[in-house]
Amino acid sequence: MSSEAFEHAAAGALLLCRAEPDVVEPAARLLRERMLLAEAGHEWSVLVPEGKPWLHGDEPVDRVLTGWATALAVGSTWPVLALWWDSDRSGCTLAAGFRRTVEYVWLANGTPVGEDEALRTFAARLGLDPVLDMQSLEALGRPDTEADARARLLGLLAVLARAGVALPAGLGPGEPADRLRAVARVVPGVREVEWSG
Repeated sequence: MSSEAFEHAAAGALLLCRAEPDVVEPAARLLRERMLLAEAGHEWSVLVPEGKPWLHGDEPVDRVLTGWATALAVGSTWPVLALWWDSDRSGCTLAAGFRRTVEYVWLANGTPVGEDEALRTFAARLGLDPVLDMQSLEALGRPDTEADARARLLGLLAVLARAGVALPAGLGPGEPADRLRAVARVVPGVREVEWSG
């Protein structure tokens, strides 16, 4: 398998919305992308892309997800956190209203390449604990030879769990898009979201 083909196969993404599925669904339809929508904890929802537009255009997975997160958050009262990964990097992008999006990135080996200010902004905009949660977030921004990119995203989800995030079993960072879609399809109460206009 070529390195480019591996990167495409390994790429995956999730969109976490701090709102119930009933609230998220109308906004998600406006993306004009097929998505699977499920509950992801108290007052959280997760959107799993059915397609992989990063395979068919010039934009990598992180840019595609940033665009989707921004579109969902504009005009909404709830923030959207995009989690994305490929064979080289993983990261997260936070969009909230008309504010500038904030991104944090880790290389495949877990090396942080984001700015500490981004982590502080995540904590503030998501309403996380400024002491306990901020300490955990700051740890994700420090070198750690035992933590690869997937472990960093799992660490982020552990922090978000204290804010109510609970992803359905099998939906998690590091999985390829095809597997995420297959898992999401059998999540109880999952909804198919697509543009109907």
